[in-house]
Amino acid sequence: MSEVAYPEYPFTPKRFDVRPGIAMSYLDEGPRDGEVIVMLHGNPSWSYYWRRLVSDLAAPAAGKAYRCIVPDHVGMGLSDRPGDDAYTYTLQSRIDDLEALLAHLGVDGPVTLAVHDWGGMIGFGWALKQRQRVRRLVILNTAAFPLPAAKPMPWQLSLGRDSRIGGFMIRAFNLFARGATRIGVSRRMPPGVRRAFEAPYNGWRNAISTLRFMQDIPLGEGDRAWSLLVESARVLHEYNDRPVFIGWGLRDFVFDRHFLDGFVAALPDAEVHAFEDANHYVLQDKAEVLVPAIRAFLERNPL
Repeated sequence: MSEVAYPEYPFTPKRFDVRPGIAMSYLDEGPRDGEVIVMLHGNPSWSYYWRRLVSDLAAPAAGKAYRCIVPDHVGMGLSDRPGDDAYTYTLQSRIDDLEALLAHLGVDGPVTLAVHDWGGMIGFGWALKQRQRVRRLVILNTAAFPLPAAKPMPWQLSLGRDSRIGGFMIRAFNLFARGATRIGVSRRMPPGVRRAFEAPYNGWRNAISTLRFMQDIPLGEGDRAWSLLVESARVLHEYNDRPVFIGWGLRDFVFDRHFLDGFVAALPDAEVHAFEDANHYVLQDKAEVLVPAIRAFLERNPL
């Protein structure tokens, strides 16, 4: 992975042992005393997804500077790739890792959560015990509640979640990350950007988390993450008393209008930017619109 160039990613990631012998890579950009923005990626991306927003928000030249904390979840991005014997790839593990990272950094005050894909459940799951610390929300094509009743489970996710053959293909051929860079955008990624999204998951060992994330998707009471998902849904409406920004790519075949409608129903006062011509990686498709819009939202709603 070290030989790969990451366009538009001028950062030097930091590392710390989130578990004994397991290092997490993360970005900590911007002034130490700035308002904290915690950006959480999902599967199969990594902190690279947030690069343009970090570059804008952390840079004093762009106006008010914010402290941007952006982890690569264990098994993702530039973090370590432990085997199943050393790490349990579950939603609760991700929540515990986020708590450990913020404690490591001494961040115990108010934060803004920016979430995408399964980063939504990690962020909202972490916030279940400390919602008062979440002062603003930036929500991009994600979930904080179970699969809507009107939404069928996409077969592409079932392929990894429920099929041994699908799981083999994901790990052996980097199928999920490679597919996402092609069908998860409406605007074709430049080759270097596509390689940057895909490179961390090349190879059987490197792709472990892309599969484990899919296998942990909760669809019912027998699934490990189900109780967290249900509790997150139960309290979601309570965030309507604080500033919420929603950016949504309407071509997303997973987090589609059903999920957007769920957020709007729970958070009717949210500022919503929905794009007919954007896909799952909405911040990739619409960075030139979303980055200044998110900055403006933060500046209109200071902590």
